[in-house]
Amino acid sequence: MQADLTMGNLASALTLQSEEAALVDELRAGSEEAFAWLIARYHQPIYSLLARTVQDRADAADMAQEVFVKVFRGVGSFHGESSLRTWIYRIALHEASNRRRWWMRHKQQEVAIEQEMADTESGQPMRLVDVLVDPAESPYEMAVHEENRARVEAALNQVPEPFRTTLILRDIEGFVYEEVAEMQGVNLGTVKSRLVRGRAALKAILTAPEQTPSAARTGFELPLGEEAQ
Repeated sequence: MQADLTMGNLASALTLQSEEAALVDELRAGSEEAFAWLIARYHQPIYSLLARTVQDRADAADMAQEVFVKVFRGVGSFHGESSLRTWIYRIALHEASNRRRWWMRHKQQEVAIEQEMADTESGQPMRLVDVLVDPAESPYEMAVHEENRARVEAALNQVPEPFRTTLILRDIEGFVYEEVAEMQGVNLGTVKSRLVRGRAALKAILTAPEQTPSAARTGFELPLGEEAQ
């Protein structure tokens, strides 16, 4: 039985690799249909990742477009060292990192999750928290009751980097440790350390609702230079 399962898993993996290789070939050939399929498959997950990471829905939408432009232009340099999905997410994380550095240089303040961004056509104010959740239910979303979802998203916003991104990739997006390490350019030990600290920070924020964000974050700030790479 175990041998049958192992062979079945291997056959499934080989099929996926074959399908991905065919898709990459189509993309390299300039197929509009292949690129349209890629956008339909990955646009919403990439947008959600960026919105949670940079905390600005307008920037996230612009960045998502830029990610797929870079995917289209750079697919010729993709040689299958990782999965296509991991490669796309790595490009998205690089864009998010560049945007955060830009904010720091220009001393831009983060957009509060409850801040009103703009008015809808009906004249009602729209908040960032209202657009952070994917239309489709993910395993993460199904685990969180509807009435607590906004609170969890707000708490996630308060988790400092790089722990927040590690939480998003592992606990929300569902990447395995090795993929998270590859996307963030760190070793497995660093990923696990960031995940432990990120989960602890999120738990502290959720269980101490009366604390200010700065108080809840105390004890979880760690300069990147002091973290094992």
